[in-house]
Amino acid sequence: MNPVELAQRLAARERPTGRPVMKQRWSRLLFLHWRVDPELLRPLLPPGLHLDLHEGEAWLGVVPFLMERVRPVMLPAVPGLSWFLELNVRIYCHDDSGQPGVWFLSLDCNQPVAVELARRLFLLPYQHARMRCGGDLKATRYHCLRSGETEEAIYEYGPDGEAQEAEPGSLEFFLLERYVLFSSGRNGQLFSGKVHHPPYRWAQAKCDRWSTLPMKWDGLPEPHGKPESALWSERVDVDIFPLRRLMR
Repeated sequence: MNPVELAQRLAARERPTGRPVMKQRWSRLLFLHWRVDPELLRPLLPPGLHLDLHEGEAWLGVVPFLMERVRPVMLPAVPGLSWFLELNVRIYCHDDSGQPGVWFLSLDCNQPVAVELARRLFLLPYQHARMRCGGDLKATRYHCLRSGETEEAIYEYGPDGEAQEAEPGSLEFFLLERYVLFSSGRNGQLFSGKVHHPPYRWAQAKCDRWSTLPMKWDGLPEPHGKPESALWSERVDVDIFPLRRLMR
């Protein structure tokens, strides 16, 4: 990662101008990643976005976590609506200006209202799913079954070691420090949306059980072997900013 790229990625941590539209808490996050042939992932990106590489390598991620206290700004959280589960499959990209971000291949969610709102307001590929989560902070059991599928993705995980912030330029920094999402409208117009939160404090994850089924559900070949990176974070409080049309 050259100095210009690193400076741009560090600048992405700064709070965006304007007012957020939503507040959320993301908790018990598990970040699983596999190295993937870049040529497999490039066709998944729309024109105007480019695959983001770390030391020449592409990464494909599966991230289950809990969504908590989800609410529009100025409104209170609502029991039954503001707490739910989400699991996303993601790749990393940047736009023509070099702005780094995330391209979601899918986002499974067990809150039907959230699925429909996210599809309409943020143009993201949310999927209805039956999901449940048990255990505690140190030993989470997480289940996901996408609508229309027959086999359940199961994860059992917790922290393994002390939490820390990612060292700028490290692989952990590349995978975790993402403050922009990209999405696409019906006419192919690209949008970007910014989030703001403190840098993740992460630990290595002890992951006794994992699944690559969400990749299969998205039509991708399932990678062989264990995740090459498994990271855990307790929580972050997040401000969500509105989508903006990406100028090309």
